[in-house]
Amino acid sequence: MAECMPAALLPMPWQALNGVASPALLPALGIRASDRFGRHGGRGKLRIANFVALSGSPGIWAPSAMNSTLLAASEINARGGILGREIEVLFLDASGAAEDIARRVENVVASGEVDVIVGSHTSAVRVALRRHIAGRIPYIYTTVYEGGERTPGVIAIGETPLTQSRPAIHWMAEVKKASRWYLIGSDYVWPWLSHQSMKRYVTESGGQVVGEEFVPVGEDDYGAHLARIRKARPDVVLVSLIGGDSIAFNRQFAEQGLAPKVLRLASAFDETVLLGIGPDNTENLFCASGYFNCARSGDTEAFVSRYEAAFGASAAPAGSVGQSNYEGLKFLEEAARRAGSLALKPLLAAGSNIVYRGGRGPIALQQGHAAMPIYLAEAEGIEFRVVETF
Repeated sequence: MAECMPAALLPMPWQALNGVASPALLPALGIRASDRFGRHGGRGKLRIANFVALSGSPGIWAPSAMNSTLLAASEINARGGILGREIEVLFLDASGAAEDIARRVENVVASGEVDVIVGSHTSAVRVALRRHIAGRIPYIYTTVYEGGERTPGVIAIGETPLTQSRPAIHWMAEVKKASRWYLIGSDYVWPWLSHQSMKRYVTESGGQVVGEEFVPVGEDDYGAHLARIRKARPDVVLVSLIGGDSIAFNRQFAEQGLAPKVLRLASAFDETVLLGIGPDNTENLFCASGYFNCARSGDTEAFVSRYEAAFGASAAPAGSVGQSNYEGLKFLEEAARRAGSLALKPLLAAGSNIVYRGGRGPIALQQGHAAMPIYLAEAEGIEFRVVETF
């Protein structure tokens, strides 16, 4: 078992590491507005747009996502860039209605401002964006998702329910003797489709689903939902709520006295969310993920060390969602090296079967399936402790 290092919930220092952001964020990054590339600027540079939610429920991950992106860009640029082209990063807001964000990306792509799109936003945004991006420029989707992405030009490199949730559900059934399961998730495509898979895995494990519901994104009052959970008497609640919604639910879950009696197993959950929940509300809370800061492999230790050296020990913890942005650029670097080109078709061909190294170590991507160790961790206060590796 690996002991996780505690994270500090303190103001996050920002640094600009060979990157540029949207105008509203430039002062925070220490960059003048005149430094921002425009449609005709930076002709020899590789221009990467990173779509990050800056507000709303997933906005809690913006600091770590932006930090991780800038760290990757800095490291790659120090090695001479990608195929000799220095990276410039433009952060664009992925908050709000998915179709509004899609129109934003349509304008960016049509203007020729960017060469590659990267993002760790919600799957609802991905589904909207891919209609405007697919087949035009590479689009790398970095974070945990529901699986099955096959749109030409879209490369998804995150964990899926098959590799992330299935072994964790079987472990809970075998080790914790869990047989009654209640599923609660945010009301959009990632929980919808992930729950379909999870319910199959529950049945495989010999269990039964005693309840399921989807909650509008942004919900902050879970009283009625918790009453239904209490009435259903589950052994485990599978939590597929996003960002700040997961914080609110898990706080109220513990405050209503359910934590000592009912296990929780969460997805899209990391050190940032754990800090928001607070040390008094994390009893019997588990999470399955391909990345934890406490999963101290040599690669992870080195990544965390570089991250803290760049942004300070009190920076927002990298976490699985934030760190996935680092891996997005590392994947792009290796795929371009193998292809010898940044053109869409050769890049996609090279990236379809590839092994690259990210913050967690080597990841193998084969025909759209990412293979990596999956860790099951239990929360202890505001720390994670890895209890099993799959």
